[in-house]
Amino acid sequence: MKKFIYIFFLLITLSSCSEYQKALKSEDTGTKFTLGEELYNAGKYEKANKLFAQIVPSYRGKPQAEKLMYLYSQSFYNMRDFYIASYQFERFASSYPNSEKVVEAAFLSAKSSYMLSPVYTKDQKETKEAIGKLQEFINLYPDSEYGTEANKLVKELEFKLEKKAFSIAKQYNQISDYEASIKSFDNFIFDFPGSPLREDALFYKLDAAYKLAINSVERKREYRLSNAKLSAEAFKKSYPSSNYYQDVIDMATQIEQELENYSNKANI
Repeated sequence: MKKFIYIFFLLITLSSCSEYQKALKSEDTGTKFTLGEELYNAGKYEKANKLFAQIVPSYRGKPQAEKLMYLYSQSFYNMRDFYIASYQFERFASSYPNSEKVVEAAFLSAKSSYMLSPVYTKDQKETKEAIGKLQEFINLYPDSEYGTEANKLVKELEFKLEKKAFSIAKQYNQISDYEASIKSFDNFIFDFPGSPLREDALFYKLDAAYKLAINSVERKREYRLSNAKLSAEAFKKSYPSSNYYQDVIDMATQIEQELENYSNKANI
């Protein structure tokens, strides 16, 4: 019985493959469209995509073109070919502005760009492009059912940019380029004032300022100690309950002792 069932399903599979191969070679666009839609609905997106690609030029300007282009775009999205999916959905939205699918297509074009965004440690060109496309969608369709998700995706991408900027500034600290670290953290704090990483940024800026001052040549030491003191005061004022607080107090105490030496010298 099991052998019979196996042979039965094997015959169905072979028949299906044969039908698909015939359709690929056929000149009948209607056959390709019908089978392509069946395959798409069955989740066989790559096969459907190949059939759709063969007939797209033939359907331009025809009433069925809107449905074909929507399915064609969706097939790329479901194949996770997000670069082409973004382009095809954008093309659909501009070609069929009155379509009932236009808002969905515009959103999926932007979301495809979101899917192309790399991890924060890599170059963030695609991330910035995705933020631009998602924001454009939100502006065009402020009351869309996709608005909540679009805003969530924008926040995710913006935080990725924050982590990128923060990691660069911290890396400067780790390689002892303290001046570059201070400048980078200053830029971070200015660019992302509401960031959840702001506390860490202020601490590592202080850490860089402290190390720069302590290791400075004599002629720059007092000035840099004064700057480090300002950083310590800013941190204590902003985060009095921070887990970093004791480390900040230790640095601030050392800075004050060093500055007192200069004050004593001046009074001699």
